[in-house]
Amino acid sequence: MSALRTYILLFGLCIALSASAQRRITPEEYIERYKNLAIEDQDIYGIPASITMAQALLESDCGNSRLATEANNHFGIKCKRDWTGETISHDDDAPGECFRKYPSVEASFRDHSEFLDKSARYQDLFTLDIFDYKGWARGLKAAGYATNPKYAELLINLIEDYRLYELDGLSPGEAAETDIPIEEPAPVEVVEVVPAEKIDVDNYVVSVRTIGDHAIYFNNGSEFILAKAGETFESLAARTGISAKKLRKFNDMAPGTQPEEGDQVYIRSKASRSQNGRLIHIVKEGDTMHSIAQQYGIKLKKLAKINRRDVSSQLSVGQQIRLM
Repeated sequence: MSALRTYILLFGLCIALSASAQRRITPEEYIERYKNLAIEDQDIYGIPASITMAQALLESDCGNSRLATEANNHFGIKCKRDWTGETISHDDDAPGECFRKYPSVEASFRDHSEFLDKSARYQDLFTLDIFDYKGWARGLKAAGYATNPKYAELLINLIEDYRLYELDGLSPGEAAETDIPIEEPAPVEVVEVVPAEKIDVDNYVVSVRTIGDHAIYFNNGSEFILAKAGETFESLAARTGISAKKLRKFNDMAPGTQPEEGDQVYIRSKASRSQNGRLIHIVKEGDTMHSIAQQYGIKLKKLAKINRRDVSSQLSVGQQIRLM
C-alpha cells in the first residue's frame, strides 16, 4: 500500500472516530458546566439561578441545539431592533428568522440577564421573591417570552426534576411550596451587636481596592460603601458602573429614593441569611427591618420571611430578630 493511500485511509479513520466521539450533552453535564454562570447572574441581576438554568436547558436542548452549537445562543433570543452583533438565520415560528450570535456561552448568559433586566415587559418579575421560581416561570410565560402554552410548566418541571432550586440557595424542604415554609426557630444564643445607626467601620474588613474616594467594606459575603453628603444612586451609578436601578435593588430601596449621608450602600447583592455566625439581633431604638437587613448584609424580604414578618413591621426595643 502506497504512503499516500495509507495517509488517506488514516485521515478518513480519524474523521470517522472524531464524528463517533461526538455525543449529546446530558442535562446533568450541562448543569455542572454552566451553573456558575447562572449563580453569578443571580447575584448581579436578581434573576433566580434556577430560572436561568431551566431556560437554558429548555431553549438550547441542553446545549445540543443548532443555535447553541453554531451561535452560542442558549436562550433562543431573536435579533430585535436594538441588536448590533452577529446574527444567524434559523427556522422558528417562521422560516429563516434572525437570532443573535454570541462569541461565547458566557456572553449568551449575560445577554439573557440584560435582556430581562432592560425589557419593560419583564419588570414585574423583579418584584417577586428571588426564591419564587414558580412565580418567575409563570411570569415569563405571561410576559410572552415563549409561545409554548406549557412553557411555565416545563420550566417548573425542570427545576424540580433536577433540583435547580438548590442553585438559588434552597433545600428540598424549602422548595416544596412556592411560599417557602420556615421551620419553628430553635432557641439560640443571643449576640450583642452594634446598632445600625452607629455603624463602626472598624468592625468590617476593608478591601484594598477603592471606588474613587470611597473605601469598600466586606460584610456577610457582600460589599458596601458609605454614602457621602449629597450623593445619589444616580451619582454613585456613574462612579461604580452599576445602574441606579440595580443599586436600589441591592439595597432594598424603592424607586426614586436616595441614600443619606453615612448609609451603607451595597454594590453587590446581599446574602439570604447570616453567613458569619451572627444569629440574633436585639432591637434598639430606631431599628427597622430595613436597617437591620442593611447592617447584616441580608436581603430584606428574606429577613422578613425568616422572622415571619412583613418588611415594614414595627419593632419593639429588646425584641429578638433572627438572622438565619
